[in-house]
Amino acid sequence: MKKTFIPVMLAALMLAASCNKSETEKTEASTEATSKDLAEDQNDKKFDDTNLEDDAQFAVKAAEGGLFEVKLANLAQEKAVSPAVKELADHIAKDHEKANTELKALAAKKNITLPDRLSDKCQKDYDDLAKENGIDFDKKYASLMVQDHKDDIDKFKTESEKGKDADISAWALEKIPTLQHHLEKAESAEKAVKNDIKAAN
Repeated sequence: MKKTFIPVMLAALMLAASCNKSETEKTEASTEATSKDLAEDQNDKKFDDTNLEDDAQFAVKAAEGGLFEVKLANLAQEKAVSPAVKELADHIAKDHEKANTELKALAAKKNITLPDRLSDKCQKDYDDLAKENGIDFDKKYASLMVQDHKDDIDKFKTESEKGKDADISAWALEKIPTLQHHLEKAESAEKAVKNDIKAAN
């Protein structure tokens, strides 16, 4: 009897240990899965917050860009000699002043603070252009508007497609045709200035 009892007890103890190990592994796996889900949820939340923050950053950059283009357009209306450049500046001033007013109203609803003056870089670009006169001014202004509007179109398209704030995305989408029109006029003005330079030589 004793010989039979000992192996049976050993088997029972081994089985219990095995079950406890299995339960421990299940608990650890469950804890790990829960932690992983929690981390993913937190990452998802951070992702959403980051995108909403990106919308605000887009609004700030768009406001600064609009302010910059209006100031340059006002300068071009004073200094440009080419009719094509003056016409370009007139369109840009009117359209961007309207867009800037709309964006200010939208930003106020979203509690977004927009800049009311140029950044150091934009101010430097403005000051550098203000030093130019005549056909040199026209050439640099037209070239700057071509590049500036290409960049703007890319940024506005990205916001319209990937922005998380529906109102800001819709505003960006609405402005793309105007920006494309400005780009076309800027390219035409750039060609007109080049033709003026060739004719002068």
